[in-house]
Amino acid sequence: GVMIRPYLNGFTIAFSVSQPNTWQSYVDSMHHFLAAYDDKVQEEKNIECVPGQYFIQGGNDSEKKACQFKCSLLQNCSGIEDPTFGYLKGQPCILLKMNRIIGYCSGARVPVSVDCKVQKGNESHFRLVDFYPGNEMFDLMYDPYYNKFTHVNYTSPLVAMHFTDVQKNYLVPIQCCLNGKGIINNLNSDCFLGQIIFTLSIGK
Repeated sequence: GVMIRPYLNGFTIAFSVSQPNTWQSYVDSMHHFLAAYDDKVQEEKNIECVPGQYFIQGGNDSEKKACQFKCSLLQNCSGIEDPTFGYLKGQPCILLKMNRIIGYCSGARVPVSVDCKVQKGNESHFRLVDFYPGNEMFDLMYDPYYNKFTHVNYTSPLVAMHFTDVQKNYLVPIQCCLNGKGIINNLNSDCFLGQIIFTLSIGK
């Protein structure tokens, strides 16, 4: 399963660029969520890990080390250079996060990737999305997750999606999927398994 931020009541992100009161709650939600990803916090609590390989740790009851995921990795969606996460320009950032599963190693040694498309309707209404980190993937080094008792400083990896060219004044349903070995993303009976569908409605 996957989740997105900012936190939504439902699955529609709707705002008008010229009316900050319509998007400020999204921005506040993003800042609150990313506080744990602050670069200094990550450097103090977590360690630098080796990319591209699982971080297997022994000892059933010993405290586990956690890999750093710094907010700066999200670049234009970090809130550092642009504290409005693109909402002021009508180019919103949305964060994608995989649900934690104890002991799970995703992708069978190949990182899980992300792609997004118009779920239904006119594909020209959604023309461009930038991903951060730039490889559009969840690195293997964040797997496996052990549990909340021993993996106390674990920080879930994120993929930021920066929607830089979405048609204004339309309801645009977006489908973002995880892709990788062992990932199921096409079950109609569970629209959150390996994918998430949400709507963007951006007014001028």
